[in-house]
Amino acid sequence: MASLTSSRDFSLCVADCPLIQIEGWDATLRQFEKSVSASLNTKLPASVGETVRHKGLLTIRVAPRRLWLALDEGTEAPALVVDPDLGCSVPLGEGRVRLKMAGPGIARLLSGCIAVDWHAPTAAPGRAVQTSFHHVPVLFLRTGETACELIVPRSFARSLSDWIAGG
Repeated sequence: MASLTSSRDFSLCVADCPLIQIEGWDATLRQFEKSVSASLNTKLPASVGETVRHKGLLTIRVAPRRLWLALDEGTEAPALVVDPDLGCSVPLGEGRVRLKMAGPGIARLLSGCIAVDWHAPTAAPGRAVQTSFHHVPVLFLRTGETACELIVPRSFARSLSDWIAGG
């Protein structure tokens, strides 16, 4: 799925979102994180909302023990094997779509539909915030000064993108 809508002050692109959720068990979290970090060959985000980008992979800490691995288009999924004694791994990509938005009007448009303060440190570029968009759970990723992405359920992607495009 890919489409591009543009207006005078923002653009919108809808794309598939290859996504993997991994979660560590509470008792083995340090060992789990060490194993995942070594497997991905990168550090992991330290706190909820932090992100780390490395070679086409965006690692997002969405909860204290839960990470989402979002792959850029064309990036192959990492060969990640999670020891079931340390945690688990679940592919989420079939159920999610990425809405990429950019332009000077995007902050104003989104302020009417999601509860995220564009100017707050928790929503600074490189940060992620779980919120809702008209009662639908979404992950807001701030990617730049005038750019962001929303990772949304596939079943609502059309209505959300239509609302944004008409906004």
